[in-house]
Amino acid sequence: MKKNENYKYGVYHTPGEELMRYKFTEENGDIGEVRITKVPESIRFPEGIKYSCAYIRNHKRLIGYDNSEGDQQGPNHHKHIKDRIVRYEFTDMWKLLEDFNEDIEKIKRGTIP
Repeated sequence: MKKNENYKYGVYHTPGEELMRYKFTEENGDIGEVRITKVPESIRFPEGIKYSCAYIRNHKRLIGYDNSEGDQQGPNHHKHIKDRIVRYEFTDMWKLLEDFNEDIEKIKRGTIP
């Protein structure tokens, strides 16, 4: 069986124009990954952006931002904080990256329970 390269960390990645993709590994082994793709504007992706950001420690996602889950009725911006899912107010990709990095710093300081 061939591995589906569009599926990672529980999220399917829609093919489109890749705007940003990077992965980093911290000294302690934590892994961060960001994928932002330009997709056709639609009810589900009114901004024309699909994204997935994840921060992983010991093979477990501690922080994640994405808009890829849910039904086809409209946008589904949310973030994962450990085992919780909360709504996320998406503004643009630059604010998304800022918020993601702020949450990574909170995880490192232990200020996200």
